[in-house]
Amino acid sequence: MKQQQKSVLDKSSQILSKSEISLFRNSLKQNICVELLQDGFHRSFSEIFSLLSSDVDRRAVSDPGSAVALQTPLEEQWDKLETMRLHLRRAEQAEDTGSWTAVCDQRLVLGQYFWALEDLWLGLHFYHSCADREQGGRSRPATEARAGMADIYLQLGELQRAKQQAELCLHQAEEGGWLDSDGRPLRLRALRALWRIYGRLAEAPLAAEDHDEALKLLHEGHSIAVQSEDKRSESEACYRLGLTYQRAGDCDTAKQFLKSCIQMYDTLQDADGLGKSYRALVKSIESEANTDDTLQCLEKMADISRSNGLQPSLADALICLGNIYYRKRQYQRAGEYFLESFEVLCKLEDVSLLQRVQVLLASARAHSLISQHSADVGASWSAALRRLVVWKETRGRQGPGTESLLPGTNSAPDQQQF
Repeated sequence: MKQQQKSVLDKSSQILSKSEISLFRNSLKQNICVELLQDGFHRSFSEIFSLLSSDVDRRAVSDPGSAVALQTPLEEQWDKLETMRLHLRRAEQAEDTGSWTAVCDQRLVLGQYFWALEDLWLGLHFYHSCADREQGGRSRPATEARAGMADIYLQLGELQRAKQQAELCLHQAEEGGWLDSDGRPLRLRALRALWRIYGRLAEAPLAAEDHDEALKLLHEGHSIAVQSEDKRSESEACYRLGLTYQRAGDCDTAKQFLKSCIQMYDTLQDADGLGKSYRALVKSIESEANTDDTLQCLEKMADISRSNGLQPSLADALICLGNIYYRKRQYQRAGEYFLESFEVLCKLEDVSLLQRVQVLLASARAHSLISQHSADVGASWSAALRRLVVWKETRGRQGPGTESLLPGTNSAPDQQQF
């Protein structure tokens, strides 16, 4: 009897209920919608159903080969549907009890969850549903949602909407003194977003050569960057102003901003920033034909690039130094810089630039030899005469190899590199 009872119990435990069977028979969309309706979360059901319908419409009007058309339908993505179900249930429960900040918290979490490019439309939906609420719309999570919307609109290139949301975020953050989810002041986050937005707004007038309008926007961005207490943003704002003044032909003002930028990048120990700032400063100084300052600036740029392993920047600085000394007819010094740049470019395997530097090096070395030979011809001492005799006796036996142009090397460079 006991064995028979155990057998019956084992068989009954293997029988699935209707709800368990439906999990296998029905789609993800149907299971989640049915569960929400059965548990009484009608508003959550309506919202998810509406979003699923919007996804179908988006895919229907998109081009066949577009990114939207190639995405997996939202109704087939279990993790996203389950995340929406979970947090919308919690939001509806909080709404039923009048806990408006808790409602915004749950919707903020959903906005932050949908951060990938293909999901930005969902992120915007939940951010808006958090920030645009009549109850709770000025709470901490609603204010942070505006910062999230500013970031998304900036990413999508909708700059005026991004600016509007960042300004609203800044206003609400200053009123409430809010911190974001990571414990950082929301006011500073809004200021950094505004700085990026003004930088993007300046791109259109710059492309149209409207320097006055671009400078107006960049100055506004610079002022915001200073308020943001972020030295990296402030240094980048100075750099952009310096470049714009340079393009406008005001090299004196450009130098002022670039020098300020260099000081900040130096404090931040940002080698890349220092390299590009010195490169821009060189252009402003060169326009004044101030050779000494240009050389000093290039030497500093080369030192920074050399010590931080910035090989492309180092090659640029060395070539510029070589060209300046070449124009000054100091061919020996020019050859030294061209040779060092040649060695750097060999490591970078930049063939086109390597060929150019090879020609520059050969020209500088040839001029150096000609200058030395001419000086010996005009000299009256015995050492000069001996050098002329040696040169005359050996010139016919010297091959055309590259070793005669590369002081300090024992063999010609591999011709396959060129």
